Order: sequence, then structure tokens, then C-alpha cells
Amino acid sequence: MIKLLLLASLGLLSAASDPKPFDCGTDTAHASEDFLNTIASLHDGQTSGSPAARAALAARDKDNNSAITVDAVFHIVAKKDKKADITDDMPQAQLDSLNESYKPYGIDFNLINVTWNTNDAWAVGDKDADLEMKKALRQGTYRTLNIYFQTDLSGGVLGRCTLPSPIANGKSDPTVYANDGCNVNANTMPDGAMEGYNAGKTAVHETGHWLGLLHTFEGNSCDGPGDFIDDTPQEAQATDGCPDAPPKQSCPEQKGADKNDPIHNFMDYSIDSCYEGFTALQHDRMHHMYNMYRDGN
Repeated sequence: MIKLLLLASLGLLSAASDPKPFDCGTDTAHASEDFLNTIASLHDGQTSGSPAARAALAARDKDNNSAITVDAVFHIVAKKDKKADITDDMPQAQLDSLNESYKPYGIDFNLINVTWNTNDAWAVGDKDADLEMKKALRQGTYRTLNIYFQTDLSGGVLGRCTLPSPIANGKSDPTVYANDGCNVNANTMPDGAMEGYNAGKTAVHETGHWLGLLHTFEGNSCDGPGDFIDDTPQEAQATDGCPDAPPKQSCPEQKGADKNDPIHNFMDYSIDSCYEGFTALQHDRMHHMYNMYRDGN
């Protein structure tokens, strides 16, 4: 049985600790074999007879200029003493941040519901409480983005999310299916309390994983495939803040004209004000992965 990936933090801290800097702990060590075969096929243009290679290349050949509309459900989950921290207008502001970030790349989000929940255990989302929460709250199909905005998200991270997997409705373990979606620290929503990370871009970053993107610094090395996308410069170290003067260059010997790290890319770990967008091939990758794994499911 193919297991759906739930991304975990690399360095687990106490639930009460503040994540400094941005950390969501996603890397290929947590990815399924099918996902790795797929991104390798898309990256290298493999023509092997494997199902993953055939499906990946078929998805690649679909019309990438067609707009994608993703239904989204936001779940606001707060501790009793922190209900007032998340105001009524923050979900709409978060949706606006998502659409501002993704619409230039042919993807927009339709917010179909917002749930409001007061539950001290769910607001932390540790182990069994996280699964219990998701089984109770998750809505829609495999193409519906569920984001759980938790006031006290565990693991010392700003967010964690799932990568797409080849599961379809009614054909997977309900526990595995329930895990699909993103956990995001609620204080990163626009006007939240997380200074430097309160313009809604953590949810943008995590949604990139949900759509099949890896970090720009994947592998933390100047060698190898990195994030398996050719137009994101090689990056050996995640970014902290927005170090553009002087430019951050963790791989100064790399080939190509642009030797600067992609600190303005949504899939780095920069502060919200530093983010600017995705690359052309990241656009293609998101459309490929959505067409292959989520569309129609």
C-alpha cells in the first residue's frame, strides 16, 4: 500500500518554542518512491516503461496553460485562551495572499468553507490529536486543499504539509487519506503575531509542497539534482531573513549566469517580505503534478 506522506520536522522542538528561522522540514528522505520516480521522470525526460515515468510524461504533455481552480477549506483551530488571536477577517486575507501569489502561475483558490474550532489538544496537533482532528474536520476530495491553522502548532515549525501521492477516493486507508493537507501556524496568517512571517506566505510555501514542489535548497548541496527543477539556482543552505546585500551565494562555483541563491522564491525559507514568486519550470511542475495526482480525484 502506498502511504501518503505527512512531512515532519527535521528538528523537533517543544510545542511552546518559537520556530526561528522558518522551518518545515520537507526533503526527499520523506518522499515516497512513486513521487521520486515521478519528479525524476519529469526532470530527466525519462522514457522508461515504468508506470511512474509514463504517467509523469503524460501529465507533462497536458496543456499547462489551462488555469487550475483549487477548492480550499480553512480550519481555524485555537486554544481556549487564544481564540481572540485569530480574527474574522484573517481567513479572507489569507485567501487573498494565496491568490496574489499563485494567480500569475495559472492557479487560483476558491474558499468553500472556514471552520472555527476551540480545542486545546487539536491546536497543538501532536501525534494522535492531529489525526483525530483531521479525521473530524477534513472536507472535499483529493483535489481539495485543507489547511489547518493551529495557534500552537507542534514541532517548532511554522508549517508542514503533504506531497501528492497516487491515491484515489475510496481506494486508500482512511487514515492515510485523512492526513492529506497542510498544518500551518495560525500566527503566520496576515496580521498574525509571528513577526516577519505574518503576511500569509507560510501557507503559500506549504501549498507549494501540496502541489508537488520541493525546497530550492533540496539536498543542501551544490551537487546533484537539488529540487529536480533546472531554473532554480543550486542552493546549499536554506535562507534566513532576506540577505540580498551582499547577495547570498551558497554555491558560487555553479554553472550559469545566476550564481545568487533564489532567496525570493516561495520555496526557500525567507521572511514573507522577501518572497516574490516561482520560476517558469516550477509553474510547469505544479501543473504537471496536479494533473497527474489530484485532478479528477
